[in-house]
Amino acid sequence: MDTYEKIAHAEGYRHVAGVDEAGRGPLAGPVVAAAVIFPPGYINHQINDSKKLSARKRETLFGVIFQDALAVGIGAADAGVIDQINILRASLQAMREAVGELCVPPDYLLVDGLYPVPVDLPQKPLVKGDGRSLSIAAASIVAKVSRDRIMEMYHRQFPQYNFLSNKGYPTAEHRKIIARIGLCKIHRRTFVVKAGADDQVCLEWPS
Repeated sequence: MDTYEKIAHAEGYRHVAGVDEAGRGPLAGPVVAAAVIFPPGYINHQINDSKKLSARKRETLFGVIFQDALAVGIGAADAGVIDQINILRASLQAMREAVGELCVPPDYLLVDGLYPVPVDLPQKPLVKGDGRSLSIAAASIVAKVSRDRIMEMYHRQFPQYNFLSNKGYPTAEHRKIIARIGLCKIHRRTFVVKAGADDQVCLEWPS
């Protein structure tokens, strides 16, 4: 999991940051990004793609990452920004913010996905990078835990949507609730939501 970090360090880069996001797919809430820099040679075999870990394990590792990392940065783009500039651009904007929040300036980025972060730094996008890079995996955990905590806060404000459970994702229950009572202010309105048969909803990207 640290191969790409080792390559970057061997090329002379000192502060290699892994960058990832959480929340591209939900119908509600922000997209949250994180950036993590570990000391050269750092290894933790428990850190993995956040999607492969239980919520309890993510919470535990969240604390470990903040304790062990040289720097951690977090950024976010809310539903209004997502609607205005689209989810891809909002994700990259959140990643740029996360990189900018690092207290140790990075000199190289490892980025989950196909697209580089819009910053003037050398970087390597890695498809499925959260399963291939230790620092990206750590960033995926920090982003996921941070976003889940935000959605738990929104659940207290909008309990009727059960964000505590669905975290804004398009579960069958969430779709039925939207069909019954409509959207709240943190829903992403670039999804066209139409009531259908049996209290289901159809979600489509607008043309």
